[in-house]
Amino acid sequence: MNGNLDSAVFGGGCFWCTEAVFKRLKGVERVESGYAGGKTENPTYEQVSSEETGHAEVIKISFDPEQISYQDLLEVFWRTHNPTTLNQQGNDHGTQYRSIILYSSEAEKQQAEASKKAAEIAGIWPGKFTTEIVPLTKYYPAEGYHQNYYNDNNKQPYCVFVIDPKIQKLQKDFKDKLKTAS
Repeated sequence: MNGNLDSAVFGGGCFWCTEAVFKRLKGVERVESGYAGGKTENPTYEQVSSEETGHAEVIKISFDPEQISYQDLLEVFWRTHNPTTLNQQGNDHGTQYRSIILYSSEAEKQQAEASKKAAEIAGIWPGKFTTEIVPLTKYYPAEGYHQNYYNDNNKQPYCVFVIDPKIQKLQKDFKDKLKTAS
């Protein structure tokens, strides 16, 4: 394993969903659910859910760039959530569920913008993409009960009806990028 991990911060709706998807990728060492993109310091889930903080539910991905690239992560991001629905993913509504990429460098910004344009032109989702691409100023980890949610609660109805289909899509579309079962 490479000792030098990179990180990426994405929001694609409910962080339980995006965490479950990205945890399954080769080269991803850690995925943490959290909040970013808003103004409130150290927000709680209840505060973020009130839509008064400006934060989105996001994940922070720690990955080995020798095994998976930022570009690969972007490709998975575009294909495993709907970037055309403003402030919504499925039945989850609110600004905290918006599609957002928070970049930490000019190179990440350029890659994210080019990737968004390419995905939109390719028509992988019908309609105009609403995804924000903004600088990461602060990231706050979510409460402990949100971490590893799908793996700990995969029989819950939300997990079965909302997250399972995303994982099935990942398994179908990205077989070559998945971790091997141990």
